[in-house]
Amino acid sequence: MTKLLEKAFQEVTKLPKEEQDAFARWILAELAAEERWHETFERSTVALAKLSEEALSEHRAGKTQTLDPNKL
Repeated sequence: MTKLLEKAFQEVTKLPKEEQDAFARWILAELAAEERWHETFERSTVALAKLSEEALSEHRAGKTQTLDPNKL
């Protein structure tokens, strides 16, 4: 465990039990969300590669145009 994380946990131990539990639920939810994001991203690499190749093909074929942010 890093020193910073250890210090954060030491500070959390000073909170009332309800707030400690709220913090624990929050950090566990964040970790779970991060894991879901990584899993989703890993499953999408084939689809993303296909989409990027399609976009490059359209660009090479002259089927794209320069984006003008002022016209959005």
